[in-house]
Amino acid sequence: MYIHQVAAYLPTHVITNEHFTRLNGLSHEWIIERTGIRERRKAEAGENTNTMAVAATEQALSSAPGFPAERIDLIVAATYTPHDTIFTVAHAVQLAVGVSDIPVVSVSSACSSLLNAVEVVQGYFAMGKATRALVVVSEHNTAYNNEDDTVAGHLWGDGAAALLISKERLAPEDLHVVDIITGGAATVGKASTAVTLKPVERGIVMPHGRDVFTHACQYMAKVTRQILDQNGLGVDDVAYLIPHQANLRITNNVLQSLGLSNDRAISNIDRLGNTGCAGAAIALAENLDVLKPGDHIVVTVFGGGYSYGAMLLTR
Repeated sequence: MYIHQVAAYLPTHVITNEHFTRLNGLSHEWIIERTGIRERRKAEAGENTNTMAVAATEQALSSAPGFPAERIDLIVAATYTPHDTIFTVAHAVQLAVGVSDIPVVSVSSACSSLLNAVEVVQGYFAMGKATRALVVVSEHNTAYNNEDDTVAGHLWGDGAAALLISKERLAPEDLHVVDIITGGAATVGKASTAVTLKPVERGIVMPHGRDVFTHACQYMAKVTRQILDQNGLGVDDVAYLIPHQANLRITNNVLQSLGLSNDRAISNIDRLGNTGCAGAAIALAENLDVLKPGDHIVVTVFGGGYSYGAMLLTR
């Protein structure tokens, strides 16, 4: 299957590190040293997970005249920060594009949900139940975040991305989805408590950051090697690595573990913070023009609950 277009939506409201210095005394330098984050985006009043998803979808469709909305026969959306748990983000996108009587699925597997959503599409395509799919990933982290939390309150940003995916190639520049691997590692470390979001309690909480860091580094490197190995490729064949945009130190650790130079990683963590399952897709959208024919790109992700995955793309 092929990714025909990727587009992102980012709120215009920028929150710099100085906001947290004023709020709870965390210095700009300390935040950069620990996370690599300089600023992040925050949804305005009236914006939410669904509106951002719709905006990203409209951008993707407007950039792809060869992929009209009426041809979409599957919508899969992902988020862990829902605006509505019943009229889901996938339903909101379906209403916006105006295509009825097609499969509409919402998934949530923390920050790795992008690849779970794409894998759902892969399954529908394999069963012959769809040929053109819309995948949307959207996070409204600031709706749940506790900014007073000095452990994780400064990490989160908002944003969305939409991917138009077809079973057959539609244009020479389409990205070939060569392979996808996903997995859950809820049985290891402190997976059940390391990152949680219980809306009736304190919002997003990360009491075991070191455990998250350790397992994220291990699993993202491990699954990257795995997907390369099973496709007869080596690390030297990778033009770009797009990791989950969680923490620059995690990215750097994964690069070091794989033996990749810093210029091989695509990152937006410094400008956008942790945008959850939307982060890697936003990074892909922002760098589509950089990718050249023959390039191999690996998207590697890790999320709370210790879910993980990798996707191999070739232009």
